[in-house]
Amino acid sequence: MVVTSAPGKLILMGEHAVVFGKPAIAMAVDLRLRCSVERAGRYTVNGHPLDRRYHSYIVSAIDQFWKGGGLDIRTIGDLPSGSGLGSSAALTVAFVRAIEELDGKYDEESVARRAFLVELHVQGRASPIDTSASTHGHGILISGEGNDPLWTIELGDRRWDVHHLDVPQMSMVIGYTGIHAPTGPLVAKVKRYYDRTNFAKETIEEIADLTEEGQTRLKTGDVVGLGELMTRNHKLLSILGVSCPELNRLVRASLPYSYGAKLTGSGGGGSMVALTDEPERVCEAIRRHGGTPFLVRTGVEGVRLEK
Repeated sequence: MVVTSAPGKLILMGEHAVVFGKPAIAMAVDLRLRCSVERAGRYTVNGHPLDRRYHSYIVSAIDQFWKGGGLDIRTIGDLPSGSGLGSSAALTVAFVRAIEELDGKYDEESVARRAFLVELHVQGRASPIDTSASTHGHGILISGEGNDPLWTIELGDRRWDVHHLDVPQMSMVIGYTGIHAPTGPLVAKVKRYYDRTNFAKETIEEIADLTEEGQTRLKTGDVVGLGELMTRNHKLLSILGVSCPELNRLVRASLPYSYGAKLTGSGGGGSMVALTDEPERVCEAIRRHGGTPFLVRTGVEGVRLEK
Protein backbone atom coordinates (compact mmCIF):
# COMPACT_ATOMS: atom_id res chain seq x y z
CA MET A 1 0.00 0.00 0.00
CA VAL A 2 1.13 3.54 -0.80
CA VAL A 3 -0.29 6.43 1.25
CA THR A 4 0.16 10.02 0.07
CA SER A 5 -1.23 13.42 0.94
CA ALA A 6 -1.42 16.71 -0.93
CA PRO A 7 -2.34 20.19 0.31
CA GLY A 8 -5.14 22.42 -0.79
CA LYS A 9 -4.32 25.91 -1.93
CA LEU A 10 -5.56 29.44 -1.95
CA ILE A 11 -5.01 31.79 -4.85
CA LEU A 12 -3.82 35.07 -3.44
CA MET A 13 -4.16 36.92 -6.75
CA GLY A 14 -4.67 36.25 -10.43
CA GLU A 15 -7.34 33.55 -10.71
CA HIS A 16 -9.09 33.34 -14.09
CA ALA A 17 -6.43 35.61 -15.64
CA VAL A 18 -3.96 32.74 -15.28
CA VAL A 19 -6.00 30.65 -17.74
CA PHE A 20 -5.02 33.21 -20.39
CA GLY A 21 -1.30 32.96 -19.57
CA LYS A 22 -1.24 35.87 -17.11
CA PRO A 23 0.59 35.72 -13.75
CA ALA A 24 -0.97 34.38 -10.57
CA ILE A 25 0.17 33.76 -7.00
CA ALA A 26 -0.90 30.66 -5.08
CA MET A 27 -0.03 29.26 -1.67
CA ALA A 28 -0.40 25.76 -0.29
CA VAL A 29 -2.44 25.62 2.93
CA ASP A 30 -2.53 23.15 5.79
CA LEU A 31 -5.78 21.49 4.72
CA ARG A 32 -4.77 18.18 3.13
CA LEU A 33 -6.29 15.30 1.19
CA ARG A 34 -4.93 11.81 1.90
CA CYS A 35 -4.99 8.96 -0.60
CA SER A 36 -4.12 5.29 -0.08
CA VAL A 37 -3.66 2.99 -3.08
CA GLU A 38 -2.91 -0.72 -3.32
CA ARG A 39 -3.11 -3.26 -6.11
CA ALA A 40 -6.38 -5.22 -6.23
CA GLY A 41 -8.43 -7.45 -8.50
CA ARG A 42 -10.69 -4.58 -9.56
CA TYR A 43 -10.97 -0.80 -9.29
CA THR A 44 -12.74 0.53 -6.19
CA VAL A 45 -12.89 3.96 -4.55
CA ASN A 46 -13.73 4.06 -0.84
CA GLY A 47 -15.25 0.60 -1.12
CA HIS A 48 -17.43 1.36 -4.16
CA PRO A 49 -16.83 0.37 -7.80
CA LEU A 50 -14.96 3.01 -9.81
CA ASP A 51 -17.54 5.21 -11.55
CA ARG A 52 -16.61 7.42 -14.50
CA ARG A 53 -19.19 10.02 -13.56
CA TYR A 54 -18.40 10.35 -9.85
CA HIS A 55 -14.66 9.64 -9.94
CA SER A 56 -13.76 11.56 -13.11
CA TYR A 57 -10.32 12.76 -11.95
CA ILE A 58 -9.22 9.32 -10.82
CA VAL A 59 -10.61 7.72 -14.01
CA SER A 60 -8.76 10.23 -16.20
CA ALA A 61 -5.47 9.60 -14.35
CA ILE A 62 -5.89 5.84 -14.71
CA ASP A 63 -6.74 6.10 -18.41
CA GLN A 64 -3.71 8.27 -19.13
CA PHE A 65 -1.02 7.03 -16.75
CA TRP A 66 -1.75 3.62 -15.21
CA LYS A 67 -1.49 0.23 -16.91
CA GLY A 68 -0.98 -1.95 -13.84
CA GLY A 69 -4.47 -3.40 -13.30
CA GLY A 70 -7.04 -2.98 -10.54
CA LEU A 71 -6.55 -0.69 -7.55
CA ASP A 72 -8.19 -0.26 -4.17
CA ILE A 73 -8.26 3.53 -3.69
CA ARG A 74 -9.27 5.30 -0.50
CA THR A 75 -9.45 9.04 0.07
CA ILE A 76 -10.15 11.28 3.04
CA GLY A 77 -9.47 14.94 3.52
CA ASP A 78 -10.06 18.31 5.12
CA LEU A 79 -11.04 20.04 1.86
CA PRO A 80 -14.72 20.58 1.00
CA SER A 81 -15.45 19.74 -2.64
CA GLY A 82 -16.09 22.78 -4.83
CA SER A 83 -14.79 25.10 -2.12
CA GLY A 84 -12.26 26.94 -4.28
CA LEU A 85 -9.45 25.46 -2.19
CA GLY A 86 -8.13 23.06 -4.80
CA SER A 87 -9.87 19.86 -3.69
CA SER A 88 -9.80 18.31 -7.17
CA ALA A 89 -6.14 19.25 -7.63
CA ALA A 90 -5.20 17.79 -4.23
CA LEU A 91 -7.03 14.56 -5.08
CA THR A 92 -5.40 14.34 -8.50
CA VAL A 93 -1.91 15.16 -7.24
CA ALA A 94 -2.13 12.71 -4.32
CA PHE A 95 -3.40 9.93 -6.60
CA VAL A 96 -0.84 10.56 -9.36
CA ARG A 97 1.97 10.58 -6.76
CA ALA A 98 0.65 7.26 -5.40
CA ILE A 99 0.57 5.48 -8.77
CA GLU A 100 4.02 6.84 -9.64
CA GLU A 101 5.28 5.37 -6.35
CA LEU A 102 3.67 2.02 -7.22
CA ASP A 103 5.46 2.19 -10.57
CA GLY A 104 8.73 3.13 -8.87
CA LYS A 105 9.20 6.33 -10.88
CA TYR A 106 8.16 9.33 -8.76
CA ASP A 107 9.26 12.77 -9.98
CA GLU A 108 7.83 16.08 -8.73
CA GLU A 109 7.71 17.71 -12.16
CA SER A 110 6.11 14.60 -13.65
CA VAL A 111 3.35 14.69 -11.01
CA ALA A 112 2.68 18.37 -11.71
CA ARG A 113 2.51 17.82 -15.47
CA ARG A 114 0.35 14.71 -15.26
CA ALA A 115 -2.03 16.22 -12.73
CA PHE A 116 -2.49 19.27 -14.97
CA LEU A 117 -3.34 17.04 -17.93
CA VAL A 118 -5.94 15.24 -15.81
CA GLU A 119 -7.60 18.52 -14.76
CA LEU A 120 -7.46 19.76 -18.35
CA HIS A 121 -9.16 16.58 -19.59
CA VAL A 122 -11.91 16.71 -16.95
CA GLN A 123 -12.56 20.47 -16.94
CA GLY A 124 -12.00 21.19 -20.64
CA ARG A 125 -9.94 24.32 -19.95
CA ALA A 126 -7.56 24.75 -17.03
CA SER A 127 -4.31 26.30 -15.85
CA PRO A 128 -1.58 24.46 -13.94
CA ILE A 129 -1.81 26.73 -10.90
CA ASP A 130 -3.80 24.44 -8.59
CA THR A 131 -1.94 21.26 -9.46
CA SER A 132 1.49 22.93 -9.34
CA ALA A 133 0.75 24.53 -5.95
CA SER A 134 -0.46 21.22 -4.54
CA THR A 135 2.55 19.37 -5.95
CA HIS A 136 5.28 21.81 -4.91
CA GLY A 137 3.69 23.32 -1.82
CA HIS A 138 4.97 26.54 -0.20
CA GLY A 139 4.15 29.38 -2.60
CA ILE A 140 4.31 29.56 -6.36
CA LEU A 141 4.23 32.30 -8.96
CA ILE A 142 2.95 31.35 -12.37
CA SER A 143 3.95 33.70 -15.15
CA GLY A 144 4.14 33.75 -18.91
CA GLU A 145 7.93 33.91 -18.74
CA GLY A 146 10.73 34.13 -16.22
CA ASN A 147 14.17 32.92 -15.23
CA ASP A 148 14.92 29.52 -13.71
CA PRO A 149 11.39 28.11 -13.26
CA LEU A 150 10.64 24.90 -11.41
CA TRP A 151 9.05 23.73 -14.65
CA THR A 152 7.37 25.12 -17.74
CA ILE A 153 4.05 23.90 -19.10
CA GLU A 154 2.93 24.76 -22.63
CA LEU A 155 -0.43 24.19 -24.27
CA GLY A 156 -0.97 25.53 -27.79
CA ASP A 157 -0.03 29.20 -27.71
CA ARG A 158 -0.16 29.37 -23.92
CA ARG A 159 2.88 29.00 -21.67
CA TRP A 160 3.19 28.90 -17.90
CA ASP A 161 6.51 29.16 -16.06
CA VAL A 162 6.09 27.88 -12.51
CA HIS A 163 8.40 29.48 -9.93
CA HIS A 164 9.00 28.84 -6.26
CA LEU A 165 7.83 31.77 -4.16
CA ASP A 166 8.94 32.42 -0.60
CA VAL A 167 5.85 33.07 1.50
CA PRO A 168 6.10 35.12 4.70
CA GLN A 169 4.07 34.00 7.69
CA MET A 170 0.66 35.61 7.34
CA SER A 171 -2.61 35.15 9.16
CA MET A 172 -5.21 34.06 6.60
CA VAL A 173 -8.85 33.22 7.22
CA ILE A 174 -10.84 31.33 4.61
CA GLY A 175 -14.61 31.71 4.55
CA TYR A 176 -16.48 28.85 2.86
CA THR A 177 -19.92 29.73 1.50
CA GLY A 178 -21.12 26.11 1.49
CA ILE A 179 -21.95 26.43 -2.20
CA HIS A 180 -20.40 23.76 -4.43
CA ALA A 181 -19.04 25.56 -7.47
CA PRO A 182 -17.40 23.38 -10.17
CA THR A 183 -14.46 25.09 -11.84
CA GLY A 184 -15.07 24.12 -15.48
CA PRO A 185 -18.30 26.04 -16.16
CA LEU A 186 -16.96 29.23 -14.55
CA VAL A 187 -13.74 29.09 -16.56
CA ALA A 188 -15.81 28.59 -19.72
CA LYS A 189 -18.06 31.53 -18.78
CA VAL A 190 -15.09 33.89 -18.48
CA LYS A 191 -13.65 32.55 -21.75
CA ARG A 192 -16.90 33.40 -23.60
CA TYR A 193 -16.90 36.89 -22.08
CA TYR A 194 -13.22 37.35 -22.96
CA ASP A 195 -13.75 36.28 -26.57
CA ARG A 196 -16.76 38.54 -26.98
CA THR A 197 -15.69 41.86 -25.46
CA ASN A 198 -12.64 44.08 -25.20
CA PHE A 199 -13.84 45.13 -21.74
CA ALA A 200 -13.25 41.61 -20.43
CA LYS A 201 -9.80 41.53 -22.03
CA GLU A 202 -8.94 44.84 -20.32
CA THR A 203 -10.20 43.49 -16.99
CA ILE A 204 -7.96 40.42 -17.33
CA GLU A 205 -4.99 42.71 -18.07
CA GLU A 206 -5.77 44.80 -14.99
CA ILE A 207 -5.84 41.65 -12.83
CA ALA A 208 -2.45 40.74 -14.29
CA ASP A 209 -1.04 44.18 -13.35
CA LEU A 210 -2.35 43.84 -9.78
CA THR A 211 -0.74 40.41 -9.49
CA GLU A 212 2.66 41.76 -10.57
CA GLU A 213 2.37 44.48 -7.93
CA GLY A 214 1.25 41.88 -5.38
CA GLN A 215 4.47 39.94 -5.87
CA THR A 216 6.44 43.05 -4.90
CA ARG A 217 4.25 43.63 -1.83
CA LEU A 218 4.86 40.04 -0.73
CA LYS A 219 8.63 40.38 -1.04
CA THR A 220 8.66 43.57 1.03
CA GLY A 221 6.18 42.28 3.62
CA ASP A 222 3.76 45.13 2.92
CA VAL A 223 0.55 43.53 4.21
CA VAL A 224 -1.39 46.80 4.03
CA GLY A 225 -0.61 47.27 0.35
CA LEU A 226 -1.16 43.58 -0.37
CA GLY A 227 -4.57 43.67 1.28
CA GLU A 228 -5.61 46.67 -0.80
CA LEU A 229 -4.63 44.82 -3.97
CA MET A 230 -6.62 41.75 -2.88
CA THR A 231 -9.77 43.83 -2.43
CA ARG A 232 -9.31 45.47 -5.82
CA ASN A 233 -8.78 42.03 -7.35
CA HIS A 234 -12.12 40.90 -5.90
CA LYS A 235 -13.92 43.83 -7.50
CA LEU A 236 -12.46 42.94 -10.90
CA LEU A 237 -13.45 39.29 -10.51
CA SER A 238 -16.96 40.48 -9.66
CA ILE A 239 -16.98 42.46 -12.91
CA LEU A 240 -16.10 39.23 -14.76
CA GLY A 241 -19.22 37.67 -13.23
CA VAL A 242 -17.57 34.98 -11.10
CA SER A 243 -18.51 36.27 -7.65
CA CYS A 244 -21.94 35.77 -6.08
CA PRO A 245 -24.01 37.41 -3.29
CA GLU A 246 -22.77 34.92 -0.69
CA LEU A 247 -19.11 35.59 -1.49
CA ASN A 248 -19.65 39.34 -1.57
CA ARG A 249 -21.38 39.17 1.81
CA LEU A 250 -18.45 37.32 3.42
CA VAL A 251 -15.91 39.70 1.86
CA ARG A 252 -17.81 42.75 3.14
CA ALA A 253 -18.17 41.20 6.61
CA SER A 254 -14.41 40.52 6.80
CA LEU A 255 -13.10 43.88 5.59
CA PRO A 256 -13.56 45.88 8.84
CA TYR A 257 -11.08 43.49 10.53
CA SER A 258 -8.80 42.76 7.56
CA TYR A 259 -6.16 44.36 5.38
CA GLY A 260 -8.07 42.99 2.39
CA ALA A 261 -10.33 40.17 1.25
CA LYS A 262 -11.37 38.49 -1.98
CA LEU A 263 -12.82 35.34 -3.43
CA THR A 264 -10.28 32.60 -4.01
CA GLY A 265 -10.48 30.03 -6.77
CA SER A 266 -12.99 29.91 -9.58
CA GLY A 267 -15.79 31.68 -7.69
CA GLY A 268 -19.53 31.20 -8.12
CA GLY A 269 -19.61 30.03 -4.51
CA GLY A 270 -16.72 28.21 -2.93
CA SER A 271 -14.56 30.39 -0.67
CA MET A 272 -13.09 33.79 0.03
CA VAL A 273 -9.89 34.65 1.89
CA ALA A 274 -9.04 37.52 4.21
CA LEU A 275 -5.59 38.80 5.17
CA THR A 276 -5.83 39.87 8.79
CA ASP A 277 -4.12 40.22 12.15
CA GLU A 278 -7.49 39.78 13.89
CA PRO A 279 -8.36 36.23 12.81
CA GLU A 280 -10.81 35.54 15.64
CA ARG A 281 -12.91 38.59 14.74
CA VAL A 282 -12.87 37.66 11.05
CA CYS A 283 -13.91 34.09 11.87
CA GLU A 284 -16.81 35.37 13.97
CA ALA A 285 -17.89 37.81 11.23
CA ILE A 286 -17.88 35.00 8.68
CA ARG A 287 -19.98 32.78 10.96
CA ARG A 288 -22.50 35.58 11.57
CA HIS A 289 -22.95 35.99 7.83
CA GLY A 290 -23.56 32.34 7.06
CA GLY A 291 -20.06 31.10 6.18
CA THR A 292 -17.75 28.48 7.65
CA PRO A 293 -14.35 29.91 8.65
CA PHE A 294 -10.99 28.13 8.45
CA LEU A 295 -7.89 29.68 10.00
CA VAL A 296 -5.08 28.37 7.80
CA ARG A 297 -1.31 28.21 7.81
CA THR A 298 0.30 29.04 4.48
CA GLY A 299 3.46 27.90 2.76
CA VAL A 300 3.24 24.23 3.79
CA GLU A 301 4.88 21.15 2.24
CA GLY A 302 3.58 19.85 -1.08
CA VAL A 303 2.60 16.30 -2.00
CA ARG A 304 4.32 13.73 0.21
CA LEU A 305 4.41 10.09 1.23
CA GLU A 306 2.76 9.35 4.57
CA LYS A 307 3.90 6.67 6.98
